[in-house]
Formats: sequence, C-alpha cells, structure tokens
Amino acid sequence: MKEKRILHLTLLRKWFDLIASEKKTKEYREVKPYWNKRLIGKKFDEIHFKNGYSKNAPFMRVEWKGITKENGEYAIILGKVLEIKNV
Repeated sequence: MKEKRILHLTLLRKWFDLIASEKKTKEYREVKPYWNKRLIGKKFDEIHFKNGYSKNAPFMRVEWKGITKENGEYAIILGKVLEIKNV
C-alpha cells in the first residue's frame, strides 16, 4: 500500500473552525521561497491541520484538491473534512 502524501499546516482557531465547518474552501499562503519549496511541483493526498503545537491540539484531516495562484498568493483548494479530533 502506498504511503499517503501529507501536507502539515498549523492554523489559528478562527481559520481552523471555518475549515472544520466547510465554510472555508481554500487556505492561502504567501508566494515566498519557503512556500515555493513546500508547495510547487508537489502533490498531496491530504492536509493535516493543527490548531497549536501541543500534543493534544485540535487536529483535522482534509482532502487535498490542488493548488492555484490567486491575487499573488497560493490558494490551496480543500476537499472534504475527513476527520476532526480534540476539538
């Protein structure tokens, strides 16, 4: 079985809650060398979002639907929320 390709991102609670409720369907990141290296030319199966850095921080798994550029930023297109824990 092939290993899943996962993008790990940390969010503030406001954005975490909006994605969890599926009201927010894109997550934006600045076009900078750091994000270029992490996102360009890569394909992922899922995005793992955390709200904070603690071991028991709120966590969710979301489908990766792709990436585009919008208004000078990367727009990560989000699919279905697959799992939510520790909320």
